[in-house]
Amino acid sequence: MTKINVGIVGGAGYTGGELIRILLQHPQARIVFAHSSSNAGNLVSDVHTDLAGETELRFASELNDEIDVLFLCTGHGTARKFMQQHTLPGHVKVIDLSHDYRMADGKHTFVYGLPELNKSAIKEAQFIANPGCFATCIQLGLLPLAQKQWIRQDVHVNAVTGSTGAGQQLSETSHFSWRNNNISVYKPFAHQHLAEINQSLKSLQPDMYHLYFIPVRGNFTRGILAAMYTPVAQSLAEVQDAYQAFYQEAPFVHLVASNPHLKQVVNTNKCLIHLEKHNDMLLIISMIDNLLKGASGQAVQNMNLMFGLEETTGLKLKASYF
Repeated sequence: MTKINVGIVGGAGYTGGELIRILLQHPQARIVFAHSSSNAGNLVSDVHTDLAGETELRFASELNDEIDVLFLCTGHGTARKFMQQHTLPGHVKVIDLSHDYRMADGKHTFVYGLPELNKSAIKEAQFIANPGCFATCIQLGLLPLAQKQWIRQDVHVNAVTGSTGAGQQLSETSHFSWRNNNISVYKPFAHQHLAEINQSLKSLQPDMYHLYFIPVRGNFTRGILAAMYTPVAQSLAEVQDAYQAFYQEAPFVHLVASNPHLKQVVNTNKCLIHLEKHNDMLLIISMIDNLLKGASGQAVQNMNLMFGLEETTGLKLKASYF
Protein backbone atom coordinates (compact mmCIF):
# COMPACT_ATOMS: atom_id res chain seq x y z
CA MET A 1 0.00 0.00 0.00
CA THR A 2 1.21 3.52 -0.80
CA LYS A 3 2.27 5.35 2.34
CA ILE A 4 0.10 8.08 3.83
CA ASN A 5 1.81 11.46 3.46
CA VAL A 6 1.43 13.40 6.69
CA GLY A 7 1.71 17.08 7.58
CA ILE A 8 1.74 18.42 11.13
CA VAL A 9 1.01 21.99 12.20
CA GLY A 10 2.16 22.82 15.72
CA GLY A 11 4.79 20.12 15.89
CA ALA A 12 6.86 21.54 18.76
CA GLY A 13 4.39 20.96 21.61
CA TYR A 14 3.74 17.84 23.65
CA THR A 15 1.04 16.45 21.36
CA GLY A 16 3.08 17.27 18.26
CA GLY A 17 6.10 15.51 19.72
CA GLU A 18 4.11 12.39 20.61
CA LEU A 19 2.55 12.38 17.15
CA ILE A 20 5.97 12.53 15.49
CA ARG A 21 7.23 9.73 17.76
CA ILE A 22 4.34 7.46 16.77
CA LEU A 23 4.40 8.28 13.06
CA LEU A 24 8.15 7.69 12.71
CA GLN A 25 7.45 4.05 13.65
CA HIS A 26 4.15 3.76 11.75
CA PRO A 27 4.61 1.30 8.86
CA GLN A 28 2.15 3.11 6.54
CA ALA A 29 2.93 6.78 7.29
CA ARG A 30 5.55 9.24 6.05
CA ILE A 31 6.00 12.65 7.65
CA VAL A 32 6.29 15.21 4.84
CA PHE A 33 6.62 18.17 7.20
CA ALA A 34 6.24 19.20 10.81
CA HIS A 35 5.55 22.92 10.97
CA SER A 36 6.58 25.18 13.84
CA SER A 37 6.77 28.95 13.52
CA SER A 38 8.96 29.26 16.64
CA ASN A 39 11.38 26.43 15.74
CA ALA A 40 11.55 26.63 11.94
CA GLY A 41 14.85 25.22 10.69
CA ASN A 42 15.70 23.48 13.95
CA LEU A 43 16.13 19.73 14.12
CA VAL A 44 13.04 18.04 15.51
CA SER A 45 15.32 16.00 17.78
CA ASP A 46 16.76 19.19 19.28
CA VAL A 47 13.27 20.12 20.49
CA HIS A 48 11.93 16.62 21.19
CA THR A 49 15.15 15.20 22.59
CA ASP A 50 13.62 11.73 23.08
CA LEU A 51 13.92 11.45 19.26
CA ALA A 52 17.70 11.85 19.20
CA GLY A 53 19.05 9.38 16.65
CA GLU A 54 15.56 8.64 15.30
CA THR A 55 15.17 11.32 12.63
CA GLU A 56 16.97 14.09 10.76
CA LEU A 57 13.68 15.92 10.15
CA ARG A 58 13.75 19.69 10.65
CA PHE A 59 10.81 21.88 11.54
CA ALA A 60 9.37 23.58 8.47
CA SER A 61 8.40 27.23 8.13
CA GLU A 62 6.10 26.60 5.14
CA LEU A 63 3.21 24.23 4.52
CA ASN A 64 3.39 21.62 1.77
CA ASP A 65 0.27 20.58 -0.18
CA GLU A 66 1.74 17.18 -1.10
CA ILE A 67 0.02 15.46 1.80
CA ASP A 68 -2.91 13.15 2.40
CA VAL A 69 -3.69 14.15 5.98
CA LEU A 70 -2.97 17.20 8.12
CA PHE A 71 -2.82 17.08 11.92
CA LEU A 72 -3.51 20.36 13.72
CA CYS A 73 -1.69 20.31 17.07
CA THR A 74 -2.34 23.98 17.71
CA GLY A 75 -3.72 25.86 20.67
CA HIS A 76 -7.44 26.14 21.20
CA GLY A 77 -8.91 28.78 18.90
CA THR A 78 -6.02 28.57 16.45
CA ALA A 79 -7.30 25.58 14.47
CA ARG A 80 -10.50 27.35 13.44
CA LYS A 81 -8.48 30.37 12.30
CA PHE A 82 -6.16 28.09 10.35
CA MET A 83 -9.07 26.44 8.53
CA GLN A 84 -10.54 29.85 7.70
CA GLN A 85 -7.24 31.21 6.37
CA HIS A 86 -6.05 28.21 4.33
CA THR A 87 -7.55 26.44 1.35
CA LEU A 88 -6.43 22.82 1.39
CA PRO A 89 -6.59 20.47 -1.61
CA GLY A 90 -9.93 18.68 -1.71
CA HIS A 91 -8.46 15.25 -0.99
CA VAL A 92 -6.62 16.26 2.20
CA LYS A 93 -8.10 14.95 5.43
CA VAL A 94 -7.77 16.98 8.64
CA ILE A 95 -7.51 15.79 12.23
CA ASP A 96 -7.78 18.64 14.73
CA LEU A 97 -6.47 17.99 18.25
CA SER A 98 -7.86 21.23 19.70
CA HIS A 99 -11.39 21.72 21.04
CA ASP A 100 -12.41 24.06 18.19
CA TYR A 101 -14.69 21.63 16.35
CA ARG A 102 -15.75 19.13 19.00
CA MET A 103 -19.23 20.54 19.49
CA ALA A 104 -21.78 19.90 16.74
CA ASP A 105 -23.16 23.35 16.01
CA GLY A 106 -24.36 23.00 12.40
CA LYS A 107 -21.57 25.32 11.21
CA HIS A 108 -18.91 22.70 10.38
CA THR A 109 -18.59 19.14 9.07
CA PHE A 110 -16.06 17.79 11.57
CA VAL A 111 -16.92 14.35 12.96
CA TYR A 112 -16.29 13.80 16.67
CA GLY A 113 -13.39 11.38 16.68
CA LEU A 114 -14.08 8.95 19.51
CA PRO A 115 -13.70 5.61 17.69
CA GLU A 116 -15.57 3.65 20.35
CA LEU A 117 -18.64 5.80 19.67
CA ASN A 118 -18.38 6.99 16.05
CA LYS A 119 -16.26 4.42 14.20
CA SER A 120 -18.46 4.18 11.10
CA ALA A 121 -18.68 7.96 10.69
CA ILE A 122 -14.91 8.35 11.22
CA LYS A 123 -14.20 5.90 8.40
CA GLU A 124 -16.15 8.12 5.97
CA ALA A 125 -15.08 11.52 7.33
CA GLN A 126 -12.78 14.11 5.82
CA PHE A 127 -12.50 16.23 8.97
CA ILE A 128 -12.10 14.85 12.50
CA ALA A 129 -12.32 16.66 15.84
CA ASN A 130 -10.11 14.63 18.18
CA PRO A 131 -11.68 14.39 21.67
CA GLY A 132 -10.20 15.95 24.78
CA CYS A 133 -8.18 13.87 27.24
CA PHE A 134 -10.52 14.10 30.25
CA ALA A 135 -13.46 13.71 27.86
CA THR A 136 -12.06 10.47 26.41
CA CYS A 137 -11.36 8.92 29.80
CA ILE A 138 -14.74 9.84 31.30
CA GLN A 139 -16.84 8.97 28.23
CA LEU A 140 -15.26 5.54 27.90
CA GLY A 141 -16.18 4.92 31.51
CA LEU A 142 -19.83 5.89 31.05
CA LEU A 143 -20.92 5.20 27.45
CA PRO A 144 -22.11 1.60 28.04
CA LEU A 145 -24.37 2.80 30.86
CA ALA A 146 -25.84 5.52 28.65
CA GLN A 147 -26.46 3.06 25.83
CA LYS A 148 -28.46 0.87 28.22
CA GLN A 149 -30.31 3.93 29.65
CA TRP A 150 -29.02 2.92 33.08
CA ILE A 151 -27.92 6.37 34.26
CA ARG A 152 -30.96 7.12 36.41
CA GLN A 153 -29.35 9.50 38.90
CA ASP A 154 -26.54 12.05 38.95
CA VAL A 155 -22.99 10.93 38.16
CA HIS A 156 -20.06 12.11 40.28
CA VAL A 157 -16.56 12.17 38.78
CA ASN A 158 -13.22 12.84 40.42
CA ALA A 159 -10.32 12.73 37.94
CA VAL A 160 -6.63 13.51 38.31
CA THR A 161 -4.35 14.39 35.41
CA GLY A 162 -0.62 14.71 34.83
CA SER A 163 1.11 18.03 34.24
CA THR A 164 1.49 17.46 30.48
CA GLY A 165 -2.26 17.98 30.19
CA ALA A 166 -1.59 21.69 30.71
CA GLY A 167 0.63 21.89 27.63
CA GLN A 168 4.29 22.73 27.23
CA GLN A 169 4.15 26.46 27.92
CA LEU A 170 5.07 27.20 31.53
CA SER A 171 2.53 28.67 33.92
CA GLU A 172 2.43 29.00 37.68
CA THR A 173 0.60 25.70 38.13
CA SER A 174 2.71 23.68 35.66
CA HIS A 175 6.16 24.77 36.88
CA PHE A 176 8.10 21.94 38.58
CA SER A 177 8.57 23.84 41.84
CA TRP A 178 4.81 24.34 42.16
CA ARG A 179 3.62 21.01 40.80
CA ASN A 180 6.05 18.64 42.52
CA ASN A 181 4.81 17.25 45.86
CA ASN A 182 1.58 19.19 45.31
CA ILE A 183 -2.02 18.56 44.28
CA SER A 184 -4.99 20.87 43.70
CA VAL A 185 -8.54 21.08 42.38
CA TYR A 186 -9.22 23.35 39.40
CA LYS A 187 -12.29 24.34 37.41
CA PRO A 188 -14.70 22.37 39.66
CA PHE A 189 -18.04 21.67 37.91
CA ALA A 190 -16.96 23.94 35.02
CA HIS A 191 -14.24 22.14 33.03
CA GLN A 192 -14.39 22.80 29.28
CA HIS A 193 -14.58 19.06 28.47
CA LEU A 194 -17.98 18.73 30.15
CA ALA A 195 -19.74 19.99 27.03
CA GLU A 196 -18.41 17.25 24.74
CA ILE A 197 -18.90 14.58 27.42
CA ASN A 198 -22.57 15.52 27.78
CA GLN A 199 -22.97 15.75 24.00
CA SER A 200 -21.83 12.14 23.58
CA LEU A 201 -23.72 10.69 26.54
CA LYS A 202 -26.96 12.44 25.56
CA SER A 203 -26.65 11.08 22.02
CA LEU A 204 -27.21 7.66 23.62
CA GLN A 205 -29.39 8.63 26.60
CA PRO A 206 -31.18 11.94 25.95
CA ASP A 207 -32.53 12.11 29.51
CA MET A 208 -29.03 11.78 31.00
CA TYR A 209 -28.84 13.00 34.57
CA HIS A 210 -26.38 15.67 35.70
CA LEU A 211 -22.65 14.97 35.70
CA TYR A 212 -20.62 16.59 38.48
CA PHE A 213 -16.92 16.70 37.60
CA ILE A 214 -14.02 17.62 39.91
CA PRO A 215 -10.72 17.85 37.95
CA VAL A 216 -7.49 17.54 39.94
CA ARG A 217 -3.93 18.55 39.03
CA GLY A 218 -1.64 15.63 39.85
CA ASN A 219 2.04 15.78 40.78
CA PHE A 220 3.11 13.45 37.95
CA THR A 221 3.75 14.07 34.27
CA ARG A 222 1.28 11.96 32.27
CA GLY A 223 -1.85 9.90 32.65
CA ILE A 224 -5.45 10.36 33.82
CA LEU A 225 -7.30 8.35 36.44
CA ALA A 226 -11.05 9.00 36.67
CA ALA A 227 -13.15 7.55 39.51
CA MET A 228 -16.90 7.78 38.81
CA TYR A 229 -19.90 6.61 40.77
CA THR A 230 -23.67 6.59 40.37
CA PRO A 231 -26.49 4.35 41.67
CA VAL A 232 -27.29 1.51 39.24
CA ALA A 233 -30.07 -1.02 39.82
CA GLN A 234 -28.51 -3.80 37.75
CA SER A 235 -26.15 -6.40 39.23
CA LEU A 236 -22.40 -6.18 38.75
CA ALA A 237 -22.55 -9.19 36.41
CA GLU A 238 -25.18 -7.45 34.23
CA VAL A 239 -23.11 -4.27 34.09
CA GLN A 240 -19.93 -6.17 33.22
CA ASP A 241 -21.75 -7.97 30.40
CA ALA A 242 -22.99 -4.63 29.04
CA TYR A 243 -19.47 -3.19 29.04
CA GLN A 244 -17.99 -6.28 27.40
CA ALA A 245 -20.64 -6.14 24.66
CA PHE A 246 -20.18 -2.39 24.07
CA TYR A 247 -16.41 -2.70 23.73
CA GLN A 248 -16.34 -6.02 21.91
CA GLU A 249 -14.83 -4.40 18.80
CA ALA A 250 -12.78 -1.75 20.61
CA PRO A 251 -9.17 -3.01 20.58
CA PHE A 252 -7.84 -0.42 23.03
CA VAL A 253 -10.50 -0.62 25.77
CA HIS A 254 -10.05 -3.40 28.31
CA LEU A 255 -12.11 -4.36 31.34
CA VAL A 256 -9.86 -5.52 34.17
CA ALA A 257 -10.91 -7.56 37.18
CA SER A 258 -8.51 -5.99 39.68
CA ASN A 259 -8.21 -2.35 40.65
CA PRO A 260 -5.76 -0.90 38.08
CA HIS A 261 -3.02 1.68 38.50
CA LEU A 262 -1.77 4.40 36.19
CA LYS A 263 1.52 2.80 35.17
CA GLN A 264 -0.47 0.16 33.30
CA VAL A 265 -1.56 2.69 30.66
CA VAL A 266 1.23 5.28 30.51
CA ASN A 267 2.90 5.21 27.07
CA THR A 268 0.03 3.19 25.56
CA ASN A 269 -3.15 3.90 23.61
CA LYS A 270 -5.16 1.77 26.06
CA CYS A 271 -8.07 2.60 28.30
CA LEU A 272 -8.45 0.31 31.31
CA ILE A 273 -11.84 0.12 33.04
CA HIS A 274 -12.58 -1.49 36.38
CA LEU A 275 -16.10 -1.93 37.79
CA GLU A 276 -17.28 -2.49 41.36
CA LYS A 277 -20.68 -2.48 43.11
CA HIS A 278 -20.95 -1.12 46.65
CA ASN A 279 -24.55 -1.81 47.68
CA ASP A 280 -26.50 0.02 44.93
CA MET A 281 -23.56 2.28 43.97
CA LEU A 282 -21.56 1.46 40.84
CA LEU A 283 -17.92 2.53 40.92
CA ILE A 284 -16.21 2.93 37.54
CA ILE A 285 -12.46 3.49 37.36
CA SER A 286 -11.20 4.55 33.94
CA MET A 287 -7.62 5.44 33.05
CA ILE A 288 -5.65 6.51 29.99
CA ASP A 289 -2.42 8.21 28.96
CA ASN A 290 -3.54 11.80 28.36
CA LEU A 291 -0.99 12.33 25.55
CA LEU A 292 -1.77 9.08 23.70
CA LYS A 293 -5.34 7.76 23.99
CA GLY A 294 -6.21 11.27 25.20
CA ALA A 295 -4.55 13.04 22.26
CA SER A 296 -1.93 11.90 19.70
CA GLY A 297 -2.47 8.14 19.90
CA GLN A 298 -6.21 8.59 19.36
CA ALA A 299 -5.45 10.94 16.46
CA VAL A 300 -3.40 8.20 14.77
CA GLN A 301 -6.16 5.69 15.56
CA ASN A 302 -8.54 8.01 13.71
CA MET A 303 -6.11 8.32 10.79
CA ASN A 304 -5.94 4.53 10.54
CA LEU A 305 -9.73 4.30 10.34
CA MET A 306 -9.98 7.11 7.78
CA PHE A 307 -7.49 5.39 5.46
CA GLY A 308 -8.85 1.87 5.83
CA LEU A 309 -5.99 0.53 7.93
CA GLU A 310 -6.21 -1.84 10.87
CA GLU A 311 -7.14 0.35 13.83
CA THR A 312 -4.12 -0.67 15.91
CA THR A 313 -1.48 -0.02 13.21
CA GLY A 314 1.52 1.73 14.73
CA LEU A 315 -0.12 1.84 18.15
CA LYS A 316 0.86 -1.44 19.80
CA LEU A 317 2.83 0.33 22.49
CA LYS A 318 4.09 -1.17 25.73
CA ALA A 319 3.45 0.56 29.04
CA SER A 320 6.42 2.24 30.74
CA TYR A 321 5.82 0.06 33.78
CA PHE A 322 9.07 0.48 35.71
